Amino acid sequence: MVGTLQVAILAFDEVEALDLAGPYEVFTTASRMHQRDAAGAPPPFEVHCVARSREPVRMRAGLQVLPERSFDDACAVDLLIVPGGVVDAAMACSATLDWIARTSREARITASVCTGAFLLAAGGVLPAGASVTTHWEDIDDLRSRFPALQVREGVRWVDQGRIVSSAGITAGIDMSLHLVARLAGEPLALRTARQMDFAWTRV
Repeated sequence: MVGTLQVAILAFDEVEALDLAGPYEVFTTASRMHQRDAAGAPPPFEVHCVARSREPVRMRAGLQVLPERSFDDACAVDLLIVPGGVVDAAMACSATLDWIARTSREARITASVCTGAFLLAAGGVLPAGASVTTHWEDIDDLRSRFPALQVREGVRWVDQGRIVSSAGITAGIDMSLHLVARLAGEPLALRTARQMDFAWTRV
């Protein structure tokens, strides 16, 4: 990998805190571990939380996060992460779906955590026949709402190349470590998991 990849993590009201914070921790820890081994080298990842505006976003459990960028001033994105949570309002927000669709077209990889898959589907990011997964509790709902998708259960994540989806909260961390391995090498992913004291499920 050459240069620094720009990672954008979508923030919206009622987002699941760990769906957002888990990937954030993985990619920022990976950069820290890389720079610890190669002092002065550029970080492999630069991570930003992006929301409709820069106003505080209230997560599902009440914790607030202050987005670093808005839809209007977001930089070019290499990796887009769409977390889950209570996604009804986000699915009804045309600005949010438009931003997801537009950013996904330009990104190298778009990934969802948990019910973030509903936002990818609603934004037209997932083509008919695409293989996707989500939290076990939402499998039937995803199949019902988007019958053209191949919804898989019993897997931690599904990697379709440009589109990657993951199941529940910790599966989003597993998926993020998988993406670190894809983009920056397995040794860095393993070191990141060890630094986080996280038992990485790799399949």
